[in-house]
Amino acid sequence: MVSVTREPAAERAQAAPDRLGFVVFITAAAALGGFLFGYDSSVINGAVSGIQDRFGIGDGATGLIVSSALLGSAVGAALAGRFADRYGRIRVMKAAAVLFAVSAVGSMLPFAAWDLACWRVLGGAAIGIASVIAPTYIAEVAPTGYRGRLASFQQAAIVLGIAISQLVNWLLADAAGGDTRGTLLGLEAWQWMLGICVVPAVVYFVLAAAIPESPRFLISAGRLDEARRVLREVEGEQADTEGRIAEIRGLIASDHRPRFRDLLGGRAGLLPIVWVGIGLSVFQQLVGINVIFYYSSILWQSVGIDQSNSLLISFVGSVINIAGTVVAVLLVDRIGRKPLALIGSAGMAVSLGAAAWAFSSATGSGDNVTLPDLQGTVALVAANLFVLFFALSWGVVVWVMLGEMFPNRIRAAALSVAASAQWVANWAITVSFPAMSRWNLSATYAVYAAFALLSIPFVARFMKETKGVRLEDMG
Repeated sequence: MVSVTREPAAERAQAAPDRLGFVVFITAAAALGGFLFGYDSSVINGAVSGIQDRFGIGDGATGLIVSSALLGSAVGAALAGRFADRYGRIRVMKAAAVLFAVSAVGSMLPFAAWDLACWRVLGGAAIGIASVIAPTYIAEVAPTGYRGRLASFQQAAIVLGIAISQLVNWLLADAAGGDTRGTLLGLEAWQWMLGICVVPAVVYFVLAAAIPESPRFLISAGRLDEARRVLREVEGEQADTEGRIAEIRGLIASDHRPRFRDLLGGRAGLLPIVWVGIGLSVFQQLVGINVIFYYSSILWQSVGIDQSNSLLISFVGSVINIAGTVVAVLLVDRIGRKPLALIGSAGMAVSLGAAAWAFSSATGSGDNVTLPDLQGTVALVAANLFVLFFALSWGVVVWVMLGEMFPNRIRAAALSVAASAQWVANWAITVSFPAMSRWNLSATYAVYAAFALLSIPFVARFMKETKGVRLEDMG
């Protein structure tokens, strides 16, 4: 093992002022994968009603098509790290960009519902890869003194991608006469919604080709001259490049590749801390947040709002999501993770309960469902408050906690298990919503409210505050 002298992080790896612009550029280029993650995962929201009408499918098939991307995401996330270590971060970014582009074109021109589902699985694989490779690359190239702020580019890019997808959906539907099956240049509006993702995918590929490889990968591959060049580009000519290379080589040599059996222990099979991570991941999804991101357009149509206005409401919700995320970034290191999670749980429980009450007053059936004016207003306000409370708490806190809460020796394996549980819960909520909402929309939201309420004692009892605690001290 290489012996390394540890210097204060801020002195060891600060970018020179004249290199900061370059660092921001390569970070933003990598974070474009996060933008595509948010865009491609939520663009289906505007296309759902058009897909249902085009292929004449019911609730079960709709749920499978919408959730099919999540199956691909789980596979992509599981393989991304292994491929990145073998082929490099940049090649994996390029592969993700190609998958995004191919999926967009295929989803734009499907000949059957099952064909569309297959293209969405391919896009989901790209989402899973992007969810892993972008934060990995950013963490490895960012100078220590700026790492936290630069790492936030990924989450900001995701919520921005969600917002832009909803704006594009609304603009396309409006241009097609307010109907997602309206024709634009020979294709229906919903087809353009899914296909336009090819544009940012091409930009992502071009930018990935223009940024340098991660110094950590270059050193692990024995390409030291290239690693020196990248480190000088990032940190400036005055940086102690040889010291940084020695440090990274030491860290690589001391890396412990955790195995699943490292997570075993305790009375319930897994270590208690692993169960807490799984619980946080699952609760984040069981409150139903992705129902808003994937189905809000047909949700509002189901209670009498026309297609164009339902897409506009979805866009407004995505802007609120951005605002809430900014609040969370500003507060998570000030008031702590646990208080923020408790505030979010309480706010989500109240807003979801209000939505359940409002939807209980729906009258009519089929395309003629309406809400009284008061209940309609309450439903709109409650849905947007739910998004706000989620974004300013659980949307950010869970990912911060999963990166911090586990001991070093099991962090990677435990995070993988917790993230897998999150994808499974996300899939379960997504695939079940169409049938549940048609059975009883009010009861569906009451179930989500109950999970939000249950998350309060879970956080209070099992979640330990990690604010100000060094990663090395997590136990």
